[in-house]
Amino acid sequence: MSNYTPQPNSFTLFANDKGDNPKRPDYKGDIILPDGTKMRLSAWVRESQGGKKFLSGKVEPMQERQSSA
Repeated sequence: MSNYTPQPNSFTLFANDKGDNPKRPDYKGDIILPDGTKMRLSAWVRESQGGKKFLSGKVEPMQERQSSA
């Protein structure tokens, strides 16, 4: 991710070109809620039966990264 820090009630999404897992999200990012809670965003580009593209997403609590000891 970038060093950019979003403001409360805003989010950022970045293209996720890492890995070759076909189920990986196309975009990843984060959001800061009004109370300061950080959440992880994942989004996939999907296509409707009518052929229109749209984003489908998932919001999860931010996981603390474990340091390798």
